[in-house]
Amino acid sequence: MLSHTMPPAAENQGRQPTEGHGVQVIARAAQLLRALDSEPHGLSLSQLAERVGLPRSTVQRIVAALADEGFVTAASPTGRVRLGHELARLAAAGRRDLWLELQPLLQRLFDRLNETVDCAVLDGNELRFVDQIPAPHRLRAVSAVGATFPLHCTANGKAVLAEWSNDDIVRRLPARLARFTENTIVSRSKLLEQVAVVREAGVAFDLEEHTAGICAVATTIREPFGTLVAVSVPVPRQRFDGRRTGIAQALLDMRRDAVRTFGGPPK
Repeated sequence: MLSHTMPPAAENQGRQPTEGHGVQVIARAAQLLRALDSEPHGLSLSQLAERVGLPRSTVQRIVAALADEGFVTAASPTGRVRLGHELARLAAAGRRDLWLELQPLLQRLFDRLNETVDCAVLDGNELRFVDQIPAPHRLRAVSAVGATFPLHCTANGKAVLAEWSNDDIVRRLPARLARFTENTIVSRSKLLEQVAVVREAGVAFDLEEHTAGICAVATTIREPFGTLVAVSVPVPRQRFDGRRTGIAQALLDMRRDAVRTFGGPPK
C-alpha cells in the first residue's frame, strides 16, 4: 500500500506554491506516468527515479499524490507501482469520443467494401476490439467486441507495431512469439522486416497468420490527443484473393479522410 512519509505539501508550509512550481510538478507527474506506460508489472520508486532522472524523494512525493487520485496503484507488496484505474477510466472516455467520431468513416468503409470493419485499441501489449460493423454475408469474419488479440500475427497488430521503433517492438513483444497457424511469423527478425514494409506501405496484412481461412488488411489512425486506433477489414480467404489491393486502397483513403478530420501525419 502506498503511503506518505511526510504531511502533504510539508515542504511548502507557510508559503503558497508559485505558478511555475505547479507547472513543473505537473510536468514531472506526466514524466512518471509515461515511464509507467510500457510497464504493466510496474516499477519501484528507485527505478522510476532513475528512468526520469529525478531524486527518489521527489518521485515518492509525486507518486503518493498520484496514488491518492487513483492515477497509480501498488503493483506488488515490495513497493512497485503501475498505472491506476482512474487513468484507464479517463483514457477509455477519450476513446469512446474518438470511436463516435470515427463512426462515419467506418460506415463509409463498410459501404464501399461490404465486408466486416473492425476497430481496435492498444490494451497493454495486446489489441482489444472496441467496435465492429459485421459483413452481411453468411460466410464472414466476425470477432467479439471486447476480445483481445496478439500484435505479431494480426493485421491491426502489425499496423500498430509499425508505429513503434524496432527497439520498442523487441522490448514489448513476449520472449516467445506464439504460433497460431502454419503461416504465423514467429521469428523476430522476419517480423521486423515485415513491419518495415508496413511503415512504407501504410497498411498491414494478415494472410491466415492468426486464423486459418481468414485474411485481413489494417491501418492506424491517431487522433489529436494521441489515441491510436487500428482499423481492419477481415475477409474469408475465398473472397480475399483478388481484392487485397482494393481493400488496402480503401483503408488508405479512409485514413486520408481521418487525417483531414483529426489532423496528424499522412501515410
